Amino acid sequence: MFEKVDQKVSFPELEKQIMALWKKEGTFQKSLELRAGKPSFVFYEGPPTANGRPATHHILARAFKDLFPRYKTMKGFFVERKAGWDTHGLPVEIEVEKKLKISGKFEIENEIGIERFNELCRASVHEYVSDWVTFSERMGFWLDYEHAYWTLTPDYIQSVWWALSEMWKQGLVYKGFRVAPYCPRCATPLSSHELALGYQDNTPDPSVYVRFRLKKDPNTSILAWTTTPWTLPGNVALAVDNDIDYIKVKDGDGFIILAEARLQILNESPEVVERMKGRDLVGLEYEPLNPYTVPQEGRAHYVVDADFVSTDEGTGVVHTSALYGVDDLRLCQEKGIPFKHTVGLDGKFLPYVEKFAGLHVKDANPVILDDLKARGLLYKSETILHTYPFCWRCSTPLIYYALDSWYVRTTERKAELIANNAATNWVPAHIKTGRMGDWLENNVDWAISRSRYWGTPLPFWVCEKCGEQKCVSSSAELGLKEDQDLHRPYIDTVTLPCEKCGGVMKRVPEVLDTWFDSGSMPFAQRGHPRHGTKEFEQSFPADFIAEAMDQTRGWFYSLLAISTLLFKQNAYRNVICLGLVVDPKGKKASKSRGNVLDPNYLFDTFGTDAVRWYFYTSTQVGENYRTGDAALRETVQQFFIPLWNCYSFFVTYARLDGFDPAQPAVPVGERHVLDRWLLSKVSGLRDAVSGGLDAYDANEPARRIHRFVDDLSNWYIRRSRRRFWKSQSDRDKAAAYQTLYETLRTVCQLMAPFAPFSSDAMYRNLSNGESVHLSDFPEASPYQDAQVETDMARARQAVEAGLAARDAARMKVRQPLSSIALPGDPLPEDIAQIVREELNVKELVFGAPEVKLNTEITEELRLEGLAREIVRAIQDRRKKAGLNVEDRIHTRYEADGMLLRAIGRHGDYIKNETLSVTLEPGRADDFDGEQLMLEGEQIWIGLKRS
Repeated sequence: MFEKVDQKVSFPELEKQIMALWKKEGTFQKSLELRAGKPSFVFYEGPPTANGRPATHHILARAFKDLFPRYKTMKGFFVERKAGWDTHGLPVEIEVEKKLKISGKFEIENEIGIERFNELCRASVHEYVSDWVTFSERMGFWLDYEHAYWTLTPDYIQSVWWALSEMWKQGLVYKGFRVAPYCPRCATPLSSHELALGYQDNTPDPSVYVRFRLKKDPNTSILAWTTTPWTLPGNVALAVDNDIDYIKVKDGDGFIILAEARLQILNESPEVVERMKGRDLVGLEYEPLNPYTVPQEGRAHYVVDADFVSTDEGTGVVHTSALYGVDDLRLCQEKGIPFKHTVGLDGKFLPYVEKFAGLHVKDANPVILDDLKARGLLYKSETILHTYPFCWRCSTPLIYYALDSWYVRTTERKAELIANNAATNWVPAHIKTGRMGDWLENNVDWAISRSRYWGTPLPFWVCEKCGEQKCVSSSAELGLKEDQDLHRPYIDTVTLPCEKCGGVMKRVPEVLDTWFDSGSMPFAQRGHPRHGTKEFEQSFPADFIAEAMDQTRGWFYSLLAISTLLFKQNAYRNVICLGLVVDPKGKKASKSRGNVLDPNYLFDTFGTDAVRWYFYTSTQVGENYRTGDAALRETVQQFFIPLWNCYSFFVTYARLDGFDPAQPAVPVGERHVLDRWLLSKVSGLRDAVSGGLDAYDANEPARRIHRFVDDLSNWYIRRSRRRFWKSQSDRDKAAAYQTLYETLRTVCQLMAPFAPFSSDAMYRNLSNGESVHLSDFPEASPYQDAQVETDMARARQAVEAGLAARDAARMKVRQPLSSIALPGDPLPEDIAQIVREELNVKELVFGAPEVKLNTEITEELRLEGLAREIVRAIQDRRKKAGLNVEDRIHTRYEADGMLLRAIGRHGDYIKNETLSVTLEPGRADDFDGEQLMLEGEQIWIGLKRS
């Protein structure tokens, strides 16, 4: 029944064999068909962008995304595993720019053209699809790629348009002139959640203190602070707080004014000449830093009061440039202060900005400082290290820039967002109120427009004549065919008649934030509402999603926001938020550091199961994973090899004895105490694994399996070996086989969702070729014996204490002793016998205040100890000779003294332990032998296969 097992298994090769079997048998498809019509468990696949090859960190997320659908399938649920591809946005555009060796919008529009550029983007997203499919198959992540959704299809885009049109009807979509994070290289604004993806710590920037001379008293200056000198040419006002205490202090031949609480920033101890409140400064006019910022109409360059000024840093005076700060713009609009851009959309100063025209803002910083210093306006300049936002895709430093953008008014539904998040189960739990909760509490409106090319076009048409706006929800509203390509530049040529004035309506040029695409997948993957509404309603919301921590403010947020605005609930009930994959020193993987791990190297060296198991067991969910060769090698050695050895042990002896699992079972209550203990432990393990996975905890169930395998190998099998070795096939031997067989099958099923390859390989051999992934998850066993587990735990503690005592007394375990005294109550005799054998003592004495060995060694004990040494020596010879564990042998020896007497006294014991058919004195040429020194005496031992 059982195929022979290679003890020296190569797990990577084993996995390739199983993968071929899955493909040949259609195992994944069978698992779907098996559960068709059963209750659904809904899983959403967060769509990757296939314009680059998958990396090691993708194994992490996909390992967790595969685990729970496998588990729920085994529990009897139907789990659709629809793949998806995220195809739009800057990630794709930047990759194409690199291949074309161009950079920026000017070259795209004037050298390549939008049509050609978008054709290349479309091709790019298909380039690595096969790599991703192969990668997913190799790591055992089952997905339905045949029916995958693509965010670039007209079908998908129209569903996204419908979502925007629904928000439009609710008055949630608007165009606003606002300051937003802006990438000058990509020439597009970013949303607040995209901003959160690109922060870099320890970024150096200037810290500058500047004098602003008062018009009526040029000898006195107001001191202001900034870390963005490039905004100074656009300065139009200074802001103070009405209630903050300010002081005027001596500054060389003149004076400076700053907040009293910020005196520590001055170069020397100040001489205070006057004190005042912020309100006393309001209205004071100062000399413009540059003449070109003086407005032709309106008032600028004076002190205003503001509610955002603090004394936590700087001088208590905020330099205000209107167009390059959120608070700045709001303040200037409230006060009616005129302003205009000094910097263009390319991040360079405009021609009218003398001295700095054409310079990129970051390059202009030192030039601006030199100019201020030359004019005596620079009080001091330093360099600080702080956290600064960079473009999450091209790594360009972002700037804050005021421009027209389209927004979704998420702030209007802030309370609903918070409530829906609160109703969601987050793993780890602290993300709900921490990272995600904080994000929602500080929610800002979603900037959804991008001044780019390859993306879902915004479906907003505006009349050129009267300004009337219209949002369309489908191709049909535009008079287009259902399968019409809706991308730029084709969609840009579509016009509509204005129903209000009869003018021509043209589409706005922007495309949609790609995060809106992926956040729309619950309904857009079905084509809802034009079709697929039933399928959408049956699969919404998801029971489970999982991605890395950076998706908290990415995909997790976009799903929550869109579903809340459209359906008043979250799109997912349970979410696992994973940490990052880092190197063994805790550093993030990067090509420049040379610490990037190739997934295929990991698969081919350690095996997929080992990598997955490491991610499930090494650290708590949400923490970072220090991943490297040493950690994965340890995973193989400490879990998979011991488990395989247990399996190999069973199969080897089951084949020898012709064990038939179908034979009548020995009642559990009549089995050996080790069997009853193991079956009780298996039952508890099943409950723990099922309970943990039901609660979306992968760590503890996997660790429990790991600990159980250690118990199985180092306690049950080690203590039961003689029961399998003995030649007679009695009731006890049958019980041992039945117990180990049932246990191994159950362990395979419990670990199948975690380690799909090795579990299937073992289970198939134990189950007439049936795949473990087509079996039901083990049901709760009626057999549990808490008392046996408690007594066995006490026994193992006693063994541990006794072995420590032997070690302290320098007594080998092979040397029998007459007795040991142990604390505690007596153990049942069947368990006490195990303790005696483990400690190699003749008698246990309970109730002692502490552990105490009787170390007196009689001649009889000495001879028995020597017999055990001889057994060990013969076993070593067996290994060196390459014998199989089941091989019987003939053994010869040459010895005298105590060793000879030990053989004479304990010959039968030696024969039984070493599977020796004969044990005879004298050397023989056809025996493989060697001369040894045992306990100070010489002995020759030779053997040959029987």
